[in-house]
Amino acid sequence: MFMHMRESALTYFENPPYPIMSAQIIDGKAVAENLRESIRQAVEERINNGLRRPGLAVILVGDNPASQVYVRNKKLACEKAGITSFEHTPPADISEADLLALIHELNNDDRVDGILVQLPLPAHIDEESVIETISPDKDVDGFHPYNIGRLMIGKPTFRPCTPQGVTRLLETTGVDITGNDAVIVGRSNIVGRPMAFELLAKDCTPKICHSRSKDLPAQIKQADIVVAAIGKPGFIQAHWIKPGAIVIDVGINRLESGKLTGDVDFEAAKEVAGYITPVPGGVGPMTIACLLENTLESARNRD
Repeated sequence: MFMHMRESALTYFENPPYPIMSAQIIDGKAVAENLRESIRQAVEERINNGLRRPGLAVILVGDNPASQVYVRNKKLACEKAGITSFEHTPPADISEADLLALIHELNNDDRVDGILVQLPLPAHIDEESVIETISPDKDVDGFHPYNIGRLMIGKPTFRPCTPQGVTRLLETTGVDITGNDAVIVGRSNIVGRPMAFELLAKDCTPKICHSRSKDLPAQIKQADIVVAAIGKPGFIQAHWIKPGAIVIDVGINRLESGKLTGDVDFEAAKEVAGYITPVPGGVGPMTIACLLENTLESARNRD
């Protein structure tokens, strides 16, 4: 019996149920650094022309450790890009009314071109009310219904940063994705839904799948592009992936060991996909770089 199991295992690895190939790794960190450097040069050009330095206000409510890390990374990125960062750190028990009052102040502050409220918020604060209070022309996160609506009709203003970053990464592959079938795993307002409109603008045929979609592996198997944003570590398996597909992993999950991992089984999937993003070092840096780009664009709009 042992020998039979051993022979079966050898057969599986010698003849796996999918072609063995080696995906090209999409280096989001390098792409983001190039974008950030172009932003820095544009900011310096503004200063040399007598224009003001762009400003980004970041509001972090409470002391969520993960959020603190994200905000710290955003502050560092602002410094490298030459953008002024204004930090506001109200306590976790701040009232919703006081938080909205702070946002109104920033809406009227001429030094501030972009306002970012770090999510998630404490349970007693309504996230939708907060997002809708941010002035659409300072909504550099691209979450305001006005900006989402503009994206939906194909006339975007500020685009949500993560889908925008994913689109940039797709462009770096040099692959013509016109007409490609794309599956987005996850239907959040932050990634899944706006990602569909980004892909539609690129003449892809997008489909949004989620926890209640029927036969998810079969749906993914048909996709030329897979965008994973479901928030479950290693959820998407290699044998679900169409050989040669482009796989973009938006997931950022911290394991008990402290290691960061994505929603895709990366080590196995990279032997099937044509292109794939790593976690970390893939989509995450691009999200922040696109946030800075939106802030610069806001400053230009307000000159």
